[in-house]
Amino acid sequence: MPSAQDWINNPLGVVEGIFEQNNSNPEWDKKVVDFFKEKLAEKEAQSWVPSLNDVQPHYLKPNSLVKFRCMVQDMFDPEFYMGVYEVVDQTTKSKNLKCGKYKDVTECVQVDFHSRNNLPSERQTFYCVPVPGESPWVKECYARSSQARVIPSTSYTPNRQKRSYDEDDDMDTQSQRPGDTNSGRKGSADSRSNGDCKRQETEAPSSSGSSSASTPSCASPLDLYYPLPGEQGPACLVKVYEEWESFKLNDTLEVYGILSVDPALSGVGEEKEVSSLLDPEESMETAEEQRAHSPPPSLVPRLHMLHAVPLKHNNPLLPPAASEEVAAGVLSELGATRSELLAFLTHVLLGDALAAEYLLLHLISNVYARRDILPLGKFALNLSGCPQTSPYTEHLHRIIQQLVPASYRLPMSLQNMNSMRMVPRKDHVANRLVSGALQLAGNTSLFLDETQLEQGQLDTAGVRNITALGNLISWQKVDYDFNYHQMEFPCNINVLVASEGRSLLPSDCQVQLQPQVSPPSVEEYLSGVQAALAPSQINKFRLYLTVARTLEYSITEEVTKAVEEDFVEMRKDDPQSMTAEDLHRMLVVSRLLSISLGQTTLPTDVWMKTKHMELLRMSRIQQQKSVNGHEP
Repeated sequence: MPSAQDWINNPLGVVEGIFEQNNSNPEWDKKVVDFFKEKLAEKEAQSWVPSLNDVQPHYLKPNSLVKFRCMVQDMFDPEFYMGVYEVVDQTTKSKNLKCGKYKDVTECVQVDFHSRNNLPSERQTFYCVPVPGESPWVKECYARSSQARVIPSTSYTPNRQKRSYDEDDDMDTQSQRPGDTNSGRKGSADSRSNGDCKRQETEAPSSSGSSSASTPSCASPLDLYYPLPGEQGPACLVKVYEEWESFKLNDTLEVYGILSVDPALSGVGEEKEVSSLLDPEESMETAEEQRAHSPPPSLVPRLHMLHAVPLKHNNPLLPPAASEEVAAGVLSELGATRSELLAFLTHVLLGDALAAEYLLLHLISNVYARRDILPLGKFALNLSGCPQTSPYTEHLHRIIQQLVPASYRLPMSLQNMNSMRMVPRKDHVANRLVSGALQLAGNTSLFLDETQLEQGQLDTAGVRNITALGNLISWQKVDYDFNYHQMEFPCNINVLVASEGRSLLPSDCQVQLQPQVSPPSVEEYLSGVQAALAPSQINKFRLYLTVARTLEYSITEEVTKAVEEDFVEMRKDDPQSMTAEDLHRMLVVSRLLSISLGQTTLPTDVWMKTKHMELLRMSRIQQQKSVNGHEP
């Protein structure tokens, strides 16, 4: 067996050692998984493993253990490979069993494909991308916590992986056969057609609209399928061997697996010796599928999963191993942190304390359950009254980005609405899911900047995009376009709409911004507010928001009865003044207000504060209606 440190540098050696000792035992592969789980459970062991999010693949040793923080962007159909195969020594003619698991290519000269000892197996392939919209502070925190030693292999780094990405593009367009030597699959999802335009290896188009929204006919065959424009980082084909049914599209994971970047995988169209194949049957893929499912490994490395950790949140300040201890510390200071965060948000919202209260509640909102089609816990906020002539909304998003792990600002300009692809679409020719801007990980903050919407005509695509945004806000779902039908995917996205007047989109709550200060330069004012905040303080805010989202909450029968009686009392004089919709919103606000204070049920004083806040909020809206008589 390899030494203890070799489980990172030479994981295949560990796998082969366990296989040789236990190949007569059908559960030998379970021992492999258990071995790596135990190793990764050791103190700080996970920080020793290099991350593809921090280090480019060509600086990592091939076939070493790496990790990848990602979102499942697409799921291909299962593929077959040779799990166990027999090889023949050409000199002695002796036969030996070899393990094909966690590999793409054999290392042997002669494979006996007619041996009865060969054991075909099945695995699933996920196409994974970095978490869309991941905040820069999250990336920096993860990178700083890494203790991995990255020493490029001298036998590996030259030539192939050092070649420019344009050369990789040129090579890939010369031929069309699948380079993955063990793919016997029919892949599942969506590609773009074979235009000649090129995309850089690790970066999506930088424009907000046109590039990411372009039609499939003008996209590169090496599109990395990032949902959001301007994204950076590697995409990976993750090979999953156990319990793949437990994973879903758009799940966020930290995957630990064996890195496979064999140049043979991009030899599309090149003849290979049959002995190098681990595939027991010929692929039935079309040329388009082959291009979409077998990209060059320099662009899209293969990662053979040994272990995966589902990420309930993506806050590096609250690691799972220490989450209970850290969460307890946050809870002990919850009241003080809330007051400080509220004061900060009040400054950010130009002195408006009421709007700051609602923004804080919005930031900790979370879909905690679904009743029939109704998502419970969502709190989409429309912050109206935002100045249109200043860059206020852009700076507001940057501040929110500093607080949350993942966010995206979508300027709702007419061009973006008419040109962007928001809803993912299935390309049946390439059997690939073409990503869209609404294919986001759970708990992402989506900032819709409606102040950018100018006068003009929405075309058919624009109407579809507005409808998709409305469905996301109202039902927390996105209907993916499968051409002949739509497939509904539930989501958990925090939507904040910044608008000048009342938004044309639905919302759970509208707050009219009433600035109490009028700085000569909004940009300088907000920069000063941020600069006054110490790094330790903003880390407290980040922890507070994450912990608050995870708190359990329940409401007792006694409190429910008291609220119902209060509701009846409020409707006594004027039944039209309080509707069932108003009551539902008040219950949502009171729940979030309780959680923000660290309360797991609804105290009387919180209910009274909720009524007061709602009264102030509604009076602002009525005042605005009287000023703008035409406003709905």
